[in-house]
Amino acid sequence: MRSVVRNLAGLAAFLLLWELVVRLGVVNEEDIPPATVVLGRIVELFGQEEFLRDTIATVLAWLLALGIAAAIAIPLGLVLGSFPHVRVATRAIVEFLRPIPSVALIPLVLVTIGGGPEAKITLAVYAALWPILYNTIYAFDEIDPLLIDTARSCGVGKTGILTTVALPHAAPFVFTGIRMSAAVSLIVVVSTEFIAGASVGIGGFILQAAHGAGRTDLVLAGTVVAGLIGYLANEGLERLGNRWFRWHKATTAEVA
Repeated sequence: MRSVVRNLAGLAAFLLLWELVVRLGVVNEEDIPPATVVLGRIVELFGQEEFLRDTIATVLAWLLALGIAAAIAIPLGLVLGSFPHVRVATRAIVEFLRPIPSVALIPLVLVTIGGGPEAKITLAVYAALWPILYNTIYAFDEIDPLLIDTARSCGVGKTGILTTVALPHAAPFVFTGIRMSAAVSLIVVVSTEFIAGASVGIGGFILQAAHGAGRTDLVLAGTVVAGLIGYLANEGLERLGNRWFRWHKATTAEVA
């Protein structure tokens, strides 16, 4: 409860500062509307079926992309983490692809697969892949060799070591990668909707409000909604991780 109160207090202070800066004329109200105006627009938007459809489209694309990225990155990370020779053989390819920004691939994706939902899902999968993959590989690098040797001395085979030693150790790291990828993939989904001019989605709504109606209040309202989705997702995953992997944090604290 203390954490929730602190978060709410910080948010209230930020909104109050925003309101005062605009009301006192430090910033032109036509450029940045007051916080009360933007919050009022958000309430109105959630009463509109079209905006709810945009929000649902963005959330569904984001969840689908995150699920696909996890389904690809976790098994791939297990392979690369378990077999050093395979990791060395694929290092050049991975290090070449990883730094490429997803946004830079938008023109290529639009040309190859079109501007439908597949485009933003594909780009979000690409962006979300790397945090999960690297956290999975890192988890295998951090396994204490003594644990593996102990399991082998007890007659546990390779499959047993993977399921009883490696995977339980890697689970908290993989979950952290998923939490990081959740934020990244949401950013990419909304950005792709905005840049590609999607007909449905929060990014498309922001684009239409900015260039069509020129409504800064609606632009900020859509942006705040996207940020709120990201905050709730991160907060929910963090609380879930604290509950599932409480033992991991305790062990880390003891070692530290």
